[in-house]
Amino acid sequence: MSVRDRLVGNQVGVYAAAVLVAVALGVGRPGLESGFESLIEPVLAVLLYVTFLEVPFVRLRAAFTDRRFMGAALGMNSLVVPVVVWTLTRLLAVGPAVLVGVFMVLLTPCIDYVIAFTDLADGDAGQLTAATPALMVVQLLLLPGYLWLFMGRQVAAVVEPGPFVEAFLLLIATPLALAWLTEAWAERSDRGERWQEAMGWLPVPMMAATLLVVIASQLPRVRDSFDQIAAVVPVYVAFLVVMPLLARAAAGLAGLDVDEGRALVFTSVTRNSLVVLPLALALPAGYELAPAVVVTQTLVELCGMVVLTRVVPAWLVADASGPLSVPSAALRE
Repeated sequence: MSVRDRLVGNQVGVYAAAVLVAVALGVGRPGLESGFESLIEPVLAVLLYVTFLEVPFVRLRAAFTDRRFMGAALGMNSLVVPVVVWTLTRLLAVGPAVLVGVFMVLLTPCIDYVIAFTDLADGDAGQLTAATPALMVVQLLLLPGYLWLFMGRQVAAVVEPGPFVEAFLLLIATPLALAWLTEAWAERSDRGERWQEAMGWLPVPMMAATLLVVIASQLPRVRDSFDQIAAVVPVYVAFLVVMPLLARAAAGLAGLDVDEGRALVFTSVTRNSLVVLPLALALPAGYELAPAVVVTQTLVELCGMVVLTRVVPAWLVADASGPLSVPSAALRE
């Protein structure tokens, strides 16, 4: 096994080490948070570029034609998830600054490390990469409406469309275009092929770097308001339990294959904490806790991913021939 393969095989351990370093820096050197915060968007843009390079664009074109998966992914994230989030948050006794952070992160599907975790669970990472632009556009359009529906016009009005458009251009469109140009260059040039091969080493280190700068930049806020932030942890944990089961049932109803079913589970449960963080940071005065609430979700989710990357392929969406069936428990319900 090559060094690169060992790095990929041990990526969860690498991420855990990055989180521990970030916690140590956040606790021991709290004055560094502004410097780390300025690195979030550049580091995330590089992460998405090298992530998009992992999936050949020939495969992406084929993935776009799979209407069953695209319909299931959009349906789960734009219809089922909001109902689950609304239900889970009914018992939260927290202020608007905390609640808006919960809604911002749970209502937005992940478009970055979900690809890595799906691949780790032997899911169809190509389908998820193809769905990324659509998922980003849908959350751009729907999030203000859901915030208005769940929290009222006053809170929805503070979420400006500008930061979402900027995030889409900087974090999705630009890395995706650069990845396409790089693949085209690699097909025509030995130098381009060497560049693409060198970039293949970066997804795991860049994911670790992103986690480090995000957590280290926001941990002081979590520490200073721990009692308020801790109240949302049970909601995040419940989301991690409920959504994989609902996604498995939806995969059976849609007749998805095993690898597509695993991809649907991961896109339904992983949230857009890293990309939505710059949007939470752009909220006006009075919403300073929202970014910390978003980062807390990242910490909870990463623990859940350690479990799900094993549970999903071994039990929830196990190997089978042909399309998935609806679980018998779902039929009884």
